[in-house]
Amino acid sequence: MSYATARLPREKVFRDPVHNYIYVQHQVILDLINTREFQRLRRIKQLGTASLIFHGAEHSRFTHSLGVYEVTRQICDNFQRNYPMEIPGDGGWDDRYRLTALCAALLHDIGHGPYSHTFEHIFHTDHEAITAEILTSPTTEVNQVLRRVSPTFPAEVASVIQKTHPNPQVVQMISSQIDADRMDYLLRDAYFTGTEYGTFDITRILRVMRPYKDGIAFAMNGMHAVEDYIISRFQMYQQVYFHPVSRAMEVILDHLLARANELYQNGNEDESFIPHLLLPFFNHEFDLKDYLNLDDGVLTTYFIHWRDSDDEILADLAHRFLDRKPLKSAIFSEETQDLIPHLRDLIASAGFNIDYYTATDNSYDLPYDDAYDPRVTHPLTQIELQEPDGSLRELSTVSDLVNAIRGKFSGDQRFFFPKEMLSPDSHDPELFQPIYDDFKQYIQNNQLIQPKETEHHDH
Repeated sequence: MSYATARLPREKVFRDPVHNYIYVQHQVILDLINTREFQRLRRIKQLGTASLIFHGAEHSRFTHSLGVYEVTRQICDNFQRNYPMEIPGDGGWDDRYRLTALCAALLHDIGHGPYSHTFEHIFHTDHEAITAEILTSPTTEVNQVLRRVSPTFPAEVASVIQKTHPNPQVVQMISSQIDADRMDYLLRDAYFTGTEYGTFDITRILRVMRPYKDGIAFAMNGMHAVEDYIISRFQMYQQVYFHPVSRAMEVILDHLLARANELYQNGNEDESFIPHLLLPFFNHEFDLKDYLNLDDGVLTTYFIHWRDSDDEILADLAHRFLDRKPLKSAIFSEETQDLIPHLRDLIASAGFNIDYYTATDNSYDLPYDDAYDPRVTHPLTQIELQEPDGSLRELSTVSDLVNAIRGKFSGDQRFFFPKEMLSPDSHDPELFQPIYDDFKQYIQNNQLIQPKETEHHDH
């Protein structure tokens, strides 16, 4: 028996709070789980700063990756049982792609770094490109396992994650509007954050999924389960992923790393400051080994050192991040964004460095978009419903509910600023009081407003 088809003598299981059991039947999958690159994912939180708001959300990218594997395994079983390919090109499932799909599902997140989105922003890394490199670089244990299947297998698995694989069914299992990745993270994040509205009927969705020539569709009689999934996703973005305090903590993390980078570039020689494992990133000369040395704990250790830094800004930002002192924020609109320069001036007058203590950001996600909106970075596939005669209809043309939210931006733009501007510290000198009073009149109900009596400002 070849390594590609080698089954374990007895399947192994992982106990899981979301899927109950995760079943591992292939030797390859077990060997991949036991690689050092995959084990590293245990040390990277799935939800980054959101765990500072939802205290149960301590789950890791390791548990999520196992979950995506399990959902993909169930999809493959369903397709092979009910929709196997009988003649090439008939749109049925070709089970020769099973192992490719399972490996891609398991490894889809292996390139994530600590607090990955913030880290990527500061150091211009790309977790998808790094994922492909981990799969194809001969230096990794993951690559050595994949190569035992065949010399071309690492590149084939990488092509699924890069969405260039020739079989659209395999690609859409891992990356589409309803894929194994999204189904697992919505259920898992809902479970660990304690937010019930992220749940949906995955059993039903898996039951109504079916392969066709150009990818994956859903039986028309399963439309309500698909609608429920779309609404759950919408709610999770609103309540968890775009939570304003989580975003405020991300701003602090972003500015903390940026400050450390700036100090290093300016030649800070303080030995207690130097973050040796981050230097390759500060120098823009990192390799895969440097990247794989990083996890949440490495960054946290440096933050603990930096809390005692001689640099007041670095020390204060480290304190705010470690001890959970988020910035405040207010929603702004096109009408009120012109106020921001004045507010920044007030914050500077109160003694804060506005480069590090203010920020703006927006959180926009399309809960369901089939218009390939040019504002979206990665347009996603449409959700196709299949009629009994095999014809396809795009979801929003059938569902009034989905049509109502289709293409709607849901989210807001926020201006972040120090909490002290609204509730000054009792030690603050009184001379700042007029600044605080001026600042407060621009904030009402967490929104920026035009003060009613702006004419008094000149007096």
